[in-house]
Amino acid sequence: MSQRHTLPRSVAGLRGLIVAVGLASTALLAGSSASYYDEALPSTMNPLFARTMVDRRSQELVFDRLWYRSAITNTLQSRIVDRWERLEDGRKIKLVLNEGIKWHDGKSLGPEDICFTVEAMLDGNTPSEIAKEYRESLVGCEKNNRENSVIIEFVKAYHNPRERIAFHVLPKHAFDSTSISPDLDFSARPIGTGPMRGSKGRREVKFTAFPNAHTNPQIQELSMSEGGDPFVQARTLLNAGVHGVISVPPPLRPDIAASDDVALKSYDLRSWWFMALNTSTPALADRRVRQAIHHTLDRSTLRELTIGVDPNDTNPPCEFVSGPFVQSSPYYNRSIKVQERSDKARSRQLMTEAGATMQAGRWIMNGQPITLRIGMNAPLNAEARDLLNQMGNQLQEGGFDRQVYMVPPDDWVHKAVTGRLRDQYDALIGKWSFGVVEEVNPMFHTRTRDGKGSLNLFNYSNAEVDALLARYEAARTDTEAQDAYHDLHALLAEELPYIFLWKLDTKSAWRNEVRNNTITPYFYFTQFDEWRL
Repeated sequence: MSQRHTLPRSVAGLRGLIVAVGLASTALLAGSSASYYDEALPSTMNPLFARTMVDRRSQELVFDRLWYRSAITNTLQSRIVDRWERLEDGRKIKLVLNEGIKWHDGKSLGPEDICFTVEAMLDGNTPSEIAKEYRESLVGCEKNNRENSVIIEFVKAYHNPRERIAFHVLPKHAFDSTSISPDLDFSARPIGTGPMRGSKGRREVKFTAFPNAHTNPQIQELSMSEGGDPFVQARTLLNAGVHGVISVPPPLRPDIAASDDVALKSYDLRSWWFMALNTSTPALADRRVRQAIHHTLDRSTLRELTIGVDPNDTNPPCEFVSGPFVQSSPYYNRSIKVQERSDKARSRQLMTEAGATMQAGRWIMNGQPITLRIGMNAPLNAEARDLLNQMGNQLQEGGFDRQVYMVPPDDWVHKAVTGRLRDQYDALIGKWSFGVVEEVNPMFHTRTRDGKGSLNLFNYSNAEVDALLARYEAARTDTEAQDAYHDLHALLAEELPYIFLWKLDTKSAWRNEVRNNTITPYFYFTQFDEWRL
């Protein structure tokens, strides 16, 4: 029998309170104003300093990206670029811009804005992790005002040059220099060319429609608030207190699906969940120990206990993965099979081969029990409740002592992602999400001073892995890139610096009054000007 977790009701008499709020708020559903809950307020509205998916979703309403993927066809498109061409065998790309696009303060967008954005990202005094990624691929930008065009130069020829310049465009006239600080007023009251003007307050973010030459938003006002308790979000939505909820946990989906007034909509974060292993820990430096942990975990049971998935469900809300890509990715190697159930006999064999002995139900290695200090990115607990403890329990039953900790969001962003928790944890549970470029080089390449391996949590280093990543970087065709990543997938499934878990199907919920609300994978609001009330 499957075990399903329901989220706690946070206050007594909540239902009556929410009904009252809903009745008082029904007026929100009239006219051209909409409201929604997200998991938090954005930390910044400046896209150079986005740290969370909340940041990215909010910024997508305010700014245009140079290139984006259609949520319907997955083809690369641009609202800013009229036409483009490769130059110098792909080392450069020429972009001719569309005419008549205005910034939210009425000034015209031009080539100088594209080049300013490139120069700001290349400026070493701009303390942006996002900019660091572009510093690895861009050399510079040359404008031509007469042609209303720019030429962007890359460090090398890429098989996917447009994907490499899918950045949000910033207004040159809003800044004093290319050295941009995150604490400028611009981060709270930005100027973009997107469908909505945005202003961040202490309790909510307000968006107002801005008709333009390339966008014509149909919803005049949009407000975003921090959601808090998921149960409160769901009940408020059902009682017409808000129009939408960005993320609905699996336990709450049946109630929403049963409503005639609200629709569940898939939101593809292009993300996969993992447990990264610290290969500098003596026991985990042995690949056989990492493989033993892999065989100890029972993913099907974890999925059932933490997400509430019925093992007989033919279309479960999450799918297992055997490597660092989602199954719909062209880079996913389908010849590498997922392991849904534990294989304790194989785990014992591997541990014995590694020189460990079992004493009183505990693995002993070099005279000491193997104790794993495991941390998890705290916000993930709302999506897979009690995952940290359940994984810890399975490892304990398999002979591995464990200590478990929730990692606060700020520590995850500033310490875990930057590789500064190596001395505190032996394993970290998290998830990665991808935008236009689905590249894993930053997660698995050896950390170097020139910025490679910038997201390598435990500074895993393997020369064979680095060589495959270099093969991907050198690819000149999609086929060459896919071949390199297929081989990488196979190698990582053997090496296991990460235990690969699953892709969890994210669901949003919007009231039926909101129509034509196509949700773009990862970025969410890219096609917001098509939404209707």
